[in-house]
Amino acid sequence: MSVLAITGATGFVGSAVLDEALRQGHTVRALARREQAPRAGVEWVRGDLNDTEALAVLVQGADAVVHVAGLTNTPDPREFETANVTGTANVLAAMTGAGVKRLVFVSSLSARKPELSAYGASKAKAEAVVEASKLDWTTVRPPGVYGPRDVDYLEMFRTAKLGFVPLPPGGASSIIHADDLARLLVVLATGNAAATKKQIYEPDDGREGGWSHKELAAAIGRAMGRRVVFAPHLPRKVLDAAAAADRRIRGDKAKLTADRVGYMAHPNWVARFDRKPPPGLWQPQIAGEEGLKATAEWYRREGWL
Repeated sequence: MSVLAITGATGFVGSAVLDEALRQGHTVRALARREQAPRAGVEWVRGDLNDTEALAVLVQGADAVVHVAGLTNTPDPREFETANVTGTANVLAAMTGAGVKRLVFVSSLSARKPELSAYGASKAKAEAVVEASKLDWTTVRPPGVYGPRDVDYLEMFRTAKLGFVPLPPGGASSIIHADDLARLLVVLATGNAAATKKQIYEPDDGREGGWSHKELAAAIGRAMGRRVVFAPHLPRKVLDAAAAADRRIRGDKAKLTADRVGYMAHPNWVARFDRKPPPGLWQPQIAGEEGLKATAEWYRREGWL
């Protein structure tokens, strides 16, 4: 079994990766900003992506690093560069110093269109930093990741409960359950690196062509046991106004930022067929309808709805 170093292990995707690594019998060394409760099989390392000493401890003796940590939303777009580009460079420097070669880097589909958002631009720059390294890297660009503990899709479930889901301009996107994504990241970190190194993968839930926005809204409605009767496509100007209003109301905690609107308004966030992981290596196990229903049930149990 392997020793895996994981950044972002307390976040939504990272915690799923940690759970999957333990389930497969691996030992985990995990970076965390705050003190964590003891857990069998896990060595917690206190620090963040700017803490070079903590990163050195994190990667020392690891067989592979799964770099999940990153900033996905902020009211100050300049913070993306620090967190996602400089933070990634710091991880690579720690790996080089410790002689660790295998890296699985979690990027984003938004890196395909860096001109649309500061977030996407930062992920594209981070990918370039990874590709310029001498590591045995594999980059994974997840589409929309959903599942228990996710807060990004939560608002759609909440409004679907009322039969209403506001949508961005017309388009389509792919989705993937966090547990399926975690399985892929762990198998990439612990499997045959030679077959997958220097590759960029775009996994999804297996639905060919992804989901149109209206199809996804209807599926979330079914997961909630409600028919979505009103799912309007909101024009870009309306989304911009909504982002400004969210900033005024929630300040730095705003979920809908101007930067996020930039890539939400793009019509095609469907995973590319020619970038799917090899089927002999990994295939999704959780279909969208099934996963959305299970996610809705989790939200209900936890009182999130």
